[in-house]
Order: sequence, then structure tokens, then C-alpha cells
Amino acid sequence: MFPTRTGTETDVRLPFSFIMFAVLAFAVSQLMLLWAVPALSGGTFRLPLVWAAAHLGLLGFALMTAMGAMYQLVPVAFLTPIWSERLGFWQFAVTATGIVAFAVSLAVAPNQAFLPGLLLLLGIVLFVWQMAMTLRKQETKNVMTLFVATSLLFLLLTAAAGGMLAFHFFAATGANSHESVFGLHVLFGLCGWFTLLIMGFSYKMAPMFSLAHGFSLRPARYVYALYTGGIAVAFASLFSPNKAGLAVGAALLMGGFAVFAWHIRAILQKRMKKTLDRPFQFSVTAVAIGLALHAAAVIAIIAGSGRWLGIILYLSTIGWIGFSIIGYLFKIVPFLWWTHRYSEKVGQQNVPTLKQMMNERAITIQCRLWLAALALAAVALAVASVPLLAIAQVLLAGLSVAFAGTILAVFRK
Repeated sequence: MFPTRTGTETDVRLPFSFIMFAVLAFAVSQLMLLWAVPALSGGTFRLPLVWAAAHLGLLGFALMTAMGAMYQLVPVAFLTPIWSERLGFWQFAVTATGIVAFAVSLAVAPNQAFLPGLLLLLGIVLFVWQMAMTLRKQETKNVMTLFVATSLLFLLLTAAAGGMLAFHFFAATGANSHESVFGLHVLFGLCGWFTLLIMGFSYKMAPMFSLAHGFSLRPARYVYALYTGGIAVAFASLFSPNKAGLAVGAALLMGGFAVFAWHIRAILQKRMKKTLDRPFQFSVTAVAIGLALHAAAVIAIIAGSGRWLGIILYLSTIGWIGFSIIGYLFKIVPFLWWTHRYSEKVGQQNVPTLKQMMNERAITIQCRLWLAALALAAVALAVASVPLLAIAQVLLAGLSVAFAGTILAVFRK
């Protein structure tokens, strides 16, 4: 499937191994959730099957995609080669095995998930070490370095909190601190790791895909300060008897995200490209969804509604994190594969154009259906309707399979 390596770029087998695993894991996670529709419709998210599907989606899809993308994009964005490609392949094997074993354990025996969780933790530590050694060689640090480095720190903290939760089940202990550690796991994972990472790389990909020039990156500093400040305040409130700090932290997170959304809009206003590609429009739509959900989270926290907060977290994993990744993969995968396989053959033989690597009409339909499925899921969860959520989840599962097929088909071009 993979042609031989040319030049000095990152071995294409490394990032695409992560991405191929990721899209398959995403499809499996959405199919698994079909069996949890009755519980989900009532706002019950803490079930072994839901834990397994959620971690297969967030770890198997979002985390593995992020890792694969970073192996390819970090050398381009930071102008420094990956520290050790050999370590990268070992890290892929360890992490992929750990994710599968951990998800299976959560589904069938949650109290035994701690040991496979250690294998997963090892894979994450290897990845963070790899990226730390790579970023260390960057000559000129920039705002992207700040976002990416901080997100890597939060990835470690997320993994540590998750390990503590698994140990609580394994050793039947930690009842007094379990809820606080769970809050840290969610806060560090969704806000500290995924959101900061997407923000950081958006400052590279948004100008690149829109051909924007002449914009300022100064507002990114305020985004970083507000968002990390919100994480810090929310973190402190989880261990405080006064939960008012959680609302303050959520408000700061919303403020930071609002500045980020405004900044991306300002960058796009400087673009030379009149019409944005559908996949990139989809990623931009994910920013708007993320802003709305951040605002909704503030309201839910002030109202003290745990059920609504759970719904918002569910929608965030799909609408903000998932849609951002899906949109960028629709752009990145064909571009990288075409560049690797055909760029040096242009002018020497007939090669497909970049637009021929994917069916744009099919992608447009998929993107619209993703938005419709998310809206239907939101309504279904709001009114606790099992039939509506079943329809939404069938649509999400079908779309995840179609998405995996679309991405994997690129490698046959």
C-alpha cells in the first residue's frame, strides 16, 4: 500500500499508520454506542459500554489522529525533523495495543482495566518524550510552540488522572476523591489536551488552507492566557468546597474560546481564496459549535445541572473535537498522500489531480449529514427520546463507516 520513501520527510508509513487505525476505531466506537442508546437518551453516561466506546473514540480516534498528524505536521510547522522515527513505530504499536486492551477491559471488566491502562500510559509517555525531544531542537519558538507544548503536558496529566480512576476500580479504593479525579480527567483531556492542540495547529492550518496573509498572531496570546487561566481556576475549584470557582473557570474558558473564534474569523478575512473548501468550512463550523457549547457549559454549571453538563460533554466530543478532526483529515490526508506519491512525477507522466483524490460531492453530503446527525442527537438528548437518539446514532454510525471508507480509499489512488 505504501510506496518507498523519498527525500528526507517523515516516513509516510508512520503518520498514516496512526490515521488508518484512528478511522477504524472511530467507526467501531460509534457502532458500539448503538447498544447504549436507551441509557444515553436518559442522560446515563457512566456505563461500561459507554466508557469503552468513549475511550475508543477519544483515544482510538482523536488521540491517535492527533499523534499521527503531529508526526507529519510538527516537522513542517516547526522546521525540525522527528527525533526518532524508529521510536515512533514502537510507540504506535504500544499505544494501539494499549487502547484496544483498555477499551475491551472497560467493556467487560472495568475493575481489571488498570493493567492494560499502564500499557496505554507507556505509549503516551513515549509520544510525549518523542515530541519534547523534537520541539527541543526548534530554533525559534513561537505561539504554536506554546499551545502544543502545553497540550502535551495536559496529555500526561490526563493520562495520570485516568490511571488513578482505573486504579480506584482495581483496588476498590479512592471513593472520597473519585469525583474530583474524574473532573480533572475530563477537564485536562477535553480542554487542556484536545482543545489547546486544535487551537495551536489551527493557527497553522487556517492560514494555509485559506491562503491568508497579513494577519496578526498577537491575539493568540490572549487566547492562551484566558483558556489556560480557566483550566487553572476550574482545577482549583474541583478540590474546593465552594463550587462557585467552577463557574468562574468555565466563564474564562468560554472567554478564551470566544477570542479564539474571533481570531480565526479575523484570519479568514485576510484570505486570498474566495471560496473555502467544504472540508475546511466543516472545521470552521466546528469552531462555532465549540463556542456555543462552551457558553452552554457555563449556563449548565451555574444552574447545577449535571445531566445537561453530561449532554454538553457528549456533544463537544463529536461537534467540536470530532468535527474539527474530520474536516482537517478530509483536507490533510489527500494532500499528504498526493504530495508523497505524485509530486515528483508531475510533468513526467499523467498523475491524478489533488481534487481527484476524493469525491468532493460525497464529502459535501457527508459534512451536511454530520451536522444533521449532531442536531438530531442534541434534540433527542434534550427531550430524552429513545427513538430520536436511535435514529441519530444510526446516522452517526453509518457516517463514521463512510468516513473511514473515504479516508482509506485515498491510499488506493
